[in-house]
Amino acid sequence: MAVRVATIGDIVRMHEIRTAVHENRLSSPDRIRHADYAAMLNVNGRGWVFEQAGVLAGFGIADGVRRNIWALFVAPGFERQGIGRALLETMTAWLFAQSNAPVWLTTAPGTRAEGFYRGAGWCETGRENGEIRFESCRPGL
Repeated sequence: MAVRVATIGDIVRMHEIRTAVHENRLSSPDRIRHADYAAMLNVNGRGWVFEQAGVLAGFGIADGVRRNIWALFVAPGFERQGIGRALLETMTAWLFAQSNAPVWLTTAPGTRAEGFYRGAGWCETGRENGEIRFESCRPGL
């Protein structure tokens, strides 16, 4: 099991994972385009993938400009194996290495993701467009 920096060559598989998840599905697969991923990987932030037995099982992308978690998704069948936690820790460590300012994300209420972020020590700080806003103010969370 290994986390590595994502490359442009990973985008197709990342999008496959993004459109295959059971929660927080895209209303339209075309809503996020290849160019959106590329900009996040090479201009606004950085991404990481988690490979297990040669299979890309999850990915996360941190937006260094907005200081948020832009994406964190684990492929169906690979959940609950520590992949999301490893990616989240990698992203927050990268963001906090740049600044001690809070890191934030949003997710839908009543989802497994909500429980995941609460369990990881993130604090609810409000609501945005019906989603829960979480912040992590400490490195490593």
